[in-house]
Amino acid sequence: METTPTPSPRPVMGLHDLPMWESVKARAMALQRCDDCGEWLYPPGPCCPACLSPRLVWTPVSGRGRILSWVIFHRHYLPAYPPPYNAIAVRLEEGPTMISNLEGAMPGEGCIGRAVRLVYAPMPDGMVLPRWALA
Repeated sequence: METTPTPSPRPVMGLHDLPMWESVKARAMALQRCDDCGEWLYPPGPCCPACLSPRLVWTPVSGRGRILSWVIFHRHYLPAYPPPYNAIAVRLEEGPTMISNLEGAMPGEGCIGRAVRLVYAPMPDGMVLPRWALA
């Protein structure tokens, strides 16, 4: 008997999120960048938080960052994520902070400040998620 994969939790789509998720699906993540002052935005929004300009351009990110913080969950919150699983906060080279998961080994002592690179994780249900791997 064939089993259906547990569906990945779907992103909560705000008014400005679709282009980012389309770029992730294409494995070329882009975030908004202000065309006037150069500030990077995440999460996406209607205007630049630094200068209030509405001139935002979807720009590919470098895919490089550093771990700011991490946690390992031992409780089962989501069907697609059996414990234990990790979540890490990554400061992108461009400035914004993103939360996702570290691929491979679980984070541990001494991982704060470690360099990571963006990877694209295809889920069993076809969803593609941005994840991180130690650089």
